Amino acid sequence: MNTHFLELTDGRIAYQSFGPDDGPLIVCVNGLGDNSSTFRLLAPELAAAGYRVAAMDVRGYGRSSVHWPSYDCAAVGGDILALIRLLGGQATVIGHSIGCAGAVWAAAQAPDEVTGLVLIGTFASGSRPKAWMRAASWLVTRTPGLWAMFYRSLFPTAKPADFTRAVAAVKANLAEPGRMEALRAQTAESLAGPAVRYDEVRCPVLIVTGTKDPDMADPAAEARRASEQLSGAPTTIAMIEDSGHYPHLDRVEPTKESVLNFLAESRRPDGSRYEATGQVPA
Repeated sequence: MNTHFLELTDGRIAYQSFGPDDGPLIVCVNGLGDNSSTFRLLAPELAAAGYRVAAMDVRGYGRSSVHWPSYDCAAVGGDILALIRLLGGQATVIGHSIGCAGAVWAAAQAPDEVTGLVLIGTFASGSRPKAWMRAASWLVTRTPGLWAMFYRSLFPTAKPADFTRAVAAVKANLAEPGRMEALRAQTAESLAGPAVRYDEVRCPVLIVTGTKDPDMADPAAEARRASEQLSGAPTTIAMIEDSGHYPHLDRVEPTKESVLNFLAESRRPDGSRYEATGQVPA
């Protein structure tokens, strides 16, 4: 794993690289209050399968700079496209939670550059979190410690072996000056139910959802709604049994298999994309 930086007009984006430089490119985008370390278990598996993986720290988090003028999905989507262009090629983008909104924006904005999407823990466009979570959002974004308590609740069934250390690292990162600003800004967007550009996506899409995701009133229904809104894209859903909001951390093996199968199946033998009709073939 190596840390690199992408210099932009308003700041810089850090990203971790895995795998061979000549492998098909995958860009990973973290969710709310997190950073590239959320892909610490999945990225090496994809790299071992021959993919070149760039796991970015979304603006304001990890080692990326702070005090950006905007933290909305269009701004994050622009960062994703800038990173793809820096790395010199088309990419599959893997987003988690609110990071999915930025990934979808990038795919809608530049369909020739984003050739596939993996949306982990995504909400359908216009969806809002449970009522009690909306009420609690103001409180949990006041301090890194309160956010860390909320973060723990998103793993209701299993936790990775390094969970205690990982939570401490997330808490420490958010304690750095300016990082809670990003968290609060993204939380406000999430609570507003941002209009995600699902209907503009044309590339193949995999939706990965934990069956026990505590962020959703009905995880399977939420995944189906998102799939329906992806009306112009070939879409499949992978429901990860006994997983919470982080399938790529609490159920790594089935999540990895779902992603690798999607990556293999979403392209024809000649490397071209499937047309945006029906399902990606099983």
